[in-house]
Amino acid sequence: MRIVQLLPELNEGGVERGVVELNREYVKLGIESYVISAGGKLENQINLDGGTFIKFDVCSKNIFTTFSRINGLKKILKDLNPNIIHVRSRVPAWLVYFANKSLKIKVVSTVHGFNSVGFYSSIMQKADAVICVSNSIKEYIQKHYQTSESKITVIPRGIDLQLFNEKNIDNRFIVNFKKEFNLENKFIVSSVGRVTQLKDYETFIKAILIVKNELPNIVGLIVGGVRSDKEDYLNSLKNLIKKLALEDNIIFTGSQSKIEQIYALSDVVISSSKKPESFGRAVAEAICMNKPVIATNHGGVKDIIIENENGFFFEVGDDKELAKNILKSRNLKFNGYNYIYSNFSLENMLNKTIEVYKRLV
Repeated sequence: MRIVQLLPELNEGGVERGVVELNREYVKLGIESYVISAGGKLENQINLDGGTFIKFDVCSKNIFTTFSRINGLKKILKDLNPNIIHVRSRVPAWLVYFANKSLKIKVVSTVHGFNSVGFYSSIMQKADAVICVSNSIKEYIQKHYQTSESKITVIPRGIDLQLFNEKNIDNRFIVNFKKEFNLENKFIVSSVGRVTQLKDYETFIKAILIVKNELPNIVGLIVGGVRSDKEDYLNSLKNLIKKLALEDNIIFTGSQSKIEQIYALSDVVISSSKKPESFGRAVAEAICMNKPVIATNHGGVKDIIIENENGFFFEVGDDKELAKNILKSRNLKFNGYNYIYSNFSLENMLNKTIEVYKRLV
């Protein structure tokens, strides 16, 4: 079998990591794996894992280059002659739609998020099969596009059980990290994700202030990169921290490559997103490391967290409820690894995705 996956870029993010992981696993199974993208810091990993990376602009929304890119993509796809084209975003999906008209290769789309409703987003429903990363996404597309039940398969994003495994903790990294950020003997509450308004770090910060009254040694870690257009938001957060006198209790670590080790050294992990997460990969990864997770009560995380067992929910913007749940989370003990293994493993995602391919070919 020959599979081509298309996505805009190959930088940090759940979609990108999923493509890289599936490419690696396809190669292990003897599947010819190709990834087409405008590139990014993960592009070399595709080739290192035995797949083939093809750099092509399936990212730009420039309508003046659309026709030439459709023709270029058509030539690539004709030469590759894959069994399946797997699109993971709207721009690549539109380019494939026109490039594939005469080729008639079977197309699978994965809907990774709550895209704005309209003609532009409807392209994801024109595939021969549609994968949704959570039941919330399935309900969303059926409500807005009346997508046929027979077309849809819900496949949660898979967690790499080798990487997110307490038995494989890098103690040297943790010792050095704690030393760098002065985290020894601290109660560590982490939030992992890019620094954007949608992550609602204001509520996270205010909850840390409330908990500090009972746990003076609490430290909130904000782990994620900052794009140049989000510098003003970062500065507003720093001003809030200064106003609340939390300079010693909130730390921005920047982007970190060893996210699994961040979870390992954390006591609690928070997802305070204003916008519903399509799945909530960080939530599943943290639970896999046996860390309780507290998340806003909407979106795909509702498929993952079992309240009072491996975490809690709180309403968007409710810092008091979040603070209360941080304190309650100290009492949770559970086998998160086995839970993720049974429900959200990379192997599970791989097998179900290949089943979708086989049904089409």
